[in-house]
Amino acid sequence: MILLNFALLIFFISSIVMLLASFLSKKSFFDREKNSPFECGFDPKSLSRLPFSLKFFLITIIFLIFDVEIALILPMIMVINFSNIFIWMSTNMIFIIILLLGLYHEWNQGALNWTI
Repeated sequence: MILLNFALLIFFISSIVMLLASFLSKKSFFDREKNSPFECGFDPKSLSRLPFSLKFFLITIIFLIFDVEIALILPMIMVINFSNIFIWMSTNMIFIIILLLGLYHEWNQGALNWTI
């Protein structure tokens, strides 16, 4: 019974805090700058079926590639003590060579040219 009362008290206090936070955090004025998206690549007032800039798509793809790269390299560092050093080194070198070839291809295609 005490546990139920304690849970209800926590629920009511958290609900009151959330309501106060939602009322106090409301913006009092709306500017065009405040309502516009930040660096999304298209105007929100235009039609949604219009094509968007391909530069933003390429930036996203490059970010995803390097994000996945970090997620794959970090476990390789952890297993260095438990594996054969020759197999570990050859696997890492093949992985890094593939990434460098992809980076070179993106560089040749102009995907890394930010000034256009």
